[in-house]
Amino acid sequence: MKYYRIILTLVVALALPTIMLAKEKGTGASADVEATIKKIEQELTDSLLKSDTSAFEKYLASDYLGIGPDGVTQNKSELLADIKSGTLKLESSNLSDIKVQVADPDMAVVVYRTDDKGTYKGKDITGQYRWLDVFVKRGGKWQIAIDQGTQIAKQ
Repeated sequence: MKYYRIILTLVVALALPTIMLAKEKGTGASADVEATIKKIEQELTDSLLKSDTSAFEKYLASDYLGIGPDGVTQNKSELLADIKSGTLKLESSNLSDIKVQVADPDMAVVVYRTDDKGTYKGKDITGQYRWLDVFVKRGGKWQIAIDQGTQIAKQ
C-alpha cells in the first residue's frame, strides 16, 4: 500500500507541471491527438471484453507499469497473461468522462471513468472505477507507459 501511494504521487507530481506548462502556453490537447487516444482506449476495452490481447500487445509500452485498484503492480507480460488465462475477465465495461491532456507532442495524460462487470482471480470486481493513463509517443505510435485504477466508493 505504501508503494502504491508513492508511485501514484510520483506519477502525478511528474505529470502535473508539464500539463500546467502546456496549458499556460495555450497548447491544449489537439483534436487529432484526443481522438486518437480515445480510439485507443475504446480498442483496449473492446479487446479486453473478448479476452483478446492483440490491442494490449500493440498499445502497452514494453516498460509498462500498471497499478490496479488493489494497489498491486503489474508489468506488460503479467497483464497479458491475466487476460489470456481468463484471470481478468470483463463481461461489460462502459467508458465515460474521458479527459485528455497533451503535455507535449510525445506525452498525454488521460483520465476516465468505467462502469465494469467482471471478475479478477475469481473475485467479483463489478463497480465503477476512475483510471489515469500516461501515454507516450514512441516511434510515431502512442502507447500506455503507466496506468492506475481506483475503485469509486459506493454511496
